[in-house]
Amino acid sequence: MFEIIPAVDLQQGRVVRLFEGDPDKETVYYEKPLDAAQHWADLGVPRLHLVDLDAALGRGDHRDVIRDIAAEVDTKLEVGGGIRDLDTAREWLGVVDRIVISTIAITKPEIVEALLSEFDAERIVVSIDAKDGLVAVKGWAETSQVAAFELARRVQAQGVTHVIYTDISRDGTMKGIDPEPISLMRKTFKHYLLAGGGVASDKDLELYESLDLDGAIVGRALYEGKISYPRTA
Repeated sequence: MFEIIPAVDLQQGRVVRLFEGDPDKETVYYEKPLDAAQHWADLGVPRLHLVDLDAALGRGDHRDVIRDIAAEVDTKLEVGGGIRDLDTAREWLGVVDRIVISTIAITKPEIVEALLSEFDAERIVVSIDAKDGLVAVKGWAETSQVAAFELARRVQAQGVTHVIYTDISRDGTMKGIDPEPISLMRKTFKHYLLAGGGVASDKDLELYESLDLDGAIVGRALYEGKISYPRTA
């Protein structure tokens, strides 16, 4: 079943969406993250995608906010942003259903292996965030020299079974999606694959489905009513 997972991006205590990943180009959708999470849970979403942007950029964190959401909102949560060591990963796996890691998949692959040996593979999600075909790291502030598809091959060989692919150049823009890199990622990574970045309408979701993706991370299009949840027939 194709999943639609709302993005709840946290910056300076609020729920925002960034334009092309730029922290200085934000649109605020909720002043209180708990209100946003409860809104989506009330509509019956199976899961929320929480990203601590401040933690990703090394300028604080939203630990208490996310813990409150986990305690009070009745839906599954996946959390990413600033998870760059084994202790932090373990901490979050004691709170939420699954974690989303990105930078350490390149810089510290041994941590990925340690997590896979300790936890079920479905609880460890690798986010492959690409800009011009290369993986961005450290909250998208830097671009590595590793190609997105090469990283997908690497983590698949390690035993990773869950990946999110994001096209940074389209994230938060509602330009629509570019099917070519997503199609190539689907051919490269054979397991559970989500995608995000640029979703503007139901046609984009239908394109994802036609490419045999398992779901989509959707932000601005949901918050601005371009896509309804639950989806209309």
